[in-house]
Amino acid sequence: MKIIVDSNILFSFFWRQSVVKRILFLEAFTFLSPAYALKEINKYQDEIEQKAKITHWQFDEQLKILKELVVFVDDDEYNKNYKEALEISPDSNDVDFFALSLHENAPLWSNYGDLKKQNAIKVFSTKEMIELVG
Repeated sequence: MKIIVDSNILFSFFWRQSVVKRILFLEAFTFLSPAYALKEINKYQDEIEQKAKITHWQFDEQLKILKELVVFVDDDEYNKNYKEALEISPDSNDVDFFALSLHENAPLWSNYGDLKKQNAIKVFSTKEMIELVG
């Protein structure tokens, strides 16, 4: 099963004892995210390091692992779904995630409750992902 992962879920991958990390290691799923999410991770690297209490080196090592667990998809792969995603997404910052979800016909993993205020894409919270993996 394919799952689209939003940026904030990916940010929490860097935390020690992260449940996100444990879920991403499960081989039952294929995790995808827009390449845009990698830009966001790099943009907020200092903040992630501070909140996760990790060094630059640890961040780089964790990022390498993350890139092995998540397929980062260029927007030219899903841009034909962008217009429909604009109409669906409750938050303009999440249009890329919705476009990729539409393209892949896959649910979105996000903890933003507002994203559930639409009926086109199934949105799983981390709690629901934990329940899904049992």
